[in-house]
Amino acid sequence: MLLFVGLGNPGSKYASNRHNIGFMALDKIAEHNGFSPWRNKFQAKLSEGVLGGEKVILLKPQTFMNLSGQSVGAAMQFYKLTPSDVTVFHDELDIAPGKCRVKMGGGHAGHNGLRSIHQHIGPDYQRIRLGIGHPGHKDRVAQYVLGDFAKADQHWINDILQGVGKGSAKLVVNDSAGFMNSIALQRQQNLQNTQKENNKINTQSKRVQNQTSDDRTAVQKLIDKFK
Repeated sequence: MLLFVGLGNPGSKYASNRHNIGFMALDKIAEHNGFSPWRNKFQAKLSEGVLGGEKVILLKPQTFMNLSGQSVGAAMQFYKLTPSDVTVFHDELDIAPGKCRVKMGGGHAGHNGLRSIHQHIGPDYQRIRLGIGHPGHKDRVAQYVLGDFAKADQHWINDILQGVGKGSAKLVVNDSAGFMNSIALQRQQNLQNTQKENNKINTQSKRVQNQTSDDRTAVQKLIDKFK
């Protein structure tokens, strides 16, 4: 059994915050892989399912970010898991938007959710670092992470979350490279689809322009056709 933890803050007020991309990632895993409905347990929202033949528990702590470790610790104790069975999905300031990195162990880098988890289970768990970019100055970080994603961000958010949902089974077999590749492929595919759609729109627009700019009479068009 494995425990996948998504970090965020509870309530509709925070639902679209950059800080809540961990919640969004787990929602997409549950949706894409047919997990059970969410229920309340361990001061969290919990869903169960199977990935790659392995039972996986999805956990979204409802304690607010800086107390996330309470929920994670309680779930680990109940299911008799070790830190190596835990994977945490969280926002990462030091990675460009739309990018993802997988890391085992290490420090919490000032992330309040990770700091709390460190305090309850130690540092030896896997992290899925979902890039949201940096606001440019440390004094703007709090406002930035607790702000909603901009409309212009929706394309890459959708790409990374779709990639997480489709590639999550790769994490069960320790194929972190395959997991990250699923996100990159999703992004590449959507960019190609967007380009095709833009080309189609441009072609249609040119046809309309050509039709509307042709002010010849019907007789003149007939004459020109046989020239």
